Amino acid sequence: MQRQPSQVSAQSVQYRSPAGVEYRALPDNDDIRKARAALDASPKDIARIIDLGVAQSGARQFREAIATFTRGLEIEPDNALLLRWRGHRYLSVREFDRAFADLTRGAGLDATIYGNWYHLGIVQYLREDFAGAAASFARAQPIAPDAGELAGSTDWLWMSLSRAGRGAEAKAMLDRRPDSKPVTNAYTRRLQLYRGEIGPDAVVTAADTEDVQVATLAYGLGNWYLVRGDTAQARRWFERSVQSGGWPGFGFIVSEVELRRLRQ
Repeated sequence: MQRQPSQVSAQSVQYRSPAGVEYRALPDNDDIRKARAALDASPKDIARIIDLGVAQSGARQFREAIATFTRGLEIEPDNALLLRWRGHRYLSVREFDRAFADLTRGAGLDATIYGNWYHLGIVQYLREDFAGAAASFARAQPIAPDAGELAGSTDWLWMSLSRAGRGAEAKAMLDRRPDSKPVTNAYTRRLQLYRGEIGPDAVVTAADTEDVQVATLAYGLGNWYLVRGDTAQARRWFERSVQSGGWPGFGFIVSEVELRRLRQ
C-alpha cells in the first residue's frame, strides 16, 4: 500500500484510490481547536457546527467534517446549508451518490444557496450528465458570492455545455463575459484558454507549484484537448492532474473519472 510520504500514520485516511494510494488528513490546527472549543460551549449552535466542519475541511479532515455536519443535521434535518456542506465533503471523499442526494435535497429546500447548485453540477458532470450539469451551473452563475466563484461557475458551465455537444451555446456564453469581475485564479486562466487569449503552453507555468492549483489547471487543459478531439493530449493532462497530489481538487477528482473512461 502506497502512502503519501509527507503524512504520518496517525492522520486519518480520507480516500484510498483504486490504485491503492492512501490520501490522508492533515493534523489539527488552531482553527480546528478554536472552533471545537466554541462548539463545546454551545453544542447545538448550527453556526458553530458549520464553523468546525469548515475548519476540519481546511485541514483535509473531510470524513471528520462529514461527521460534524451530520451532527448538525440530526438537530436540523432540513437545514439546506448543512446539506450543502456535507454534500461537498461527500464529493471530496468520492462518495458521489451521497453527495448527489444531499445537494439535490439542499437545492430543493433553498434554491438561493450557490454551493448546492455548484457542487451538484460537479457531481452531474462526473456522472456524464452534462446537460444536467449545465443547468445547475447556469443556476449557480448569477448567484456566485464573489468574483472567484463566478469564474469557477462560468468555467464549469462552458465545459458542461461543450461536453453536451452545445459548443455554440458555450461560446456565446463566454462572449457575453459574465465573469467580468476582476480576479486571478486557476479558472480565470482556463477561461483565457477557452477564449483563445492564451495558448495551451501558457496554462500551466513553472510558478504553479501548489498541488490543487496544478490539478485544476491540468484538468482544464485536458478537457480542452478532449473537446477538440485530441484524446492523447487529454489523457496526458489528466494524468498530470492526478500526479499533482492535489487530491481534494475537483480537477483531480474528475481526472480520475476521465482516465477510467478512457481505459474502457
